[in-house]
Amino acid sequence: MIDGVVVVPLRRIVDERGTISHMLRADAPHFRGFGEIYFSSIHPGAVKGWHRHDPAWLNYACVAGTIKLVLYDDREESPSRGELMELFLGLENHQLVQVPPGVWNGFKAVGPETALVANCCTHAHGTFRSERLPPLQNHIPYDWNLRSH
Repeated sequence: MIDGVVVVPLRRIVDERGTISHMLRADAPHFRGFGEIYFSSIHPGAVKGWHRHDPAWLNYACVAGTIKLVLYDDREESPSRGELMELFLGLENHQLVQVPPGVWNGFKAVGPETALVANCCTHAHGTFRSERLPPLQNHIPYDWNLRSH
């Protein structure tokens, strides 16, 4: 685990009409504030990342398709510095992942369909510092290629 990352199983309500998939509530103990919510689509096999934000917290949930979310901690004073986390999010694994400020993150759509990721960020874009790295050539020790375990 990376210090400060919170993974919350989310509730889905299913009936004959369809589903309701929860994401984040203002009265939840892990709610940290609201800046904006946006949706990011990602085509099969594509990678979006790496990026990190400060002081914004990110609240990710995958609402269509499936993604592999990868986090890397290179924060100077973090007890989990150098750690990687790999999580799979989608309707089969409906979770909220809170990413603390300063943690590198990126995601890849896995499976045959375009994925849709919701992010409820604690700050509006343009009000915080953001850094980006290319997904394949950087200092982060992660290979985005498909692996068989």
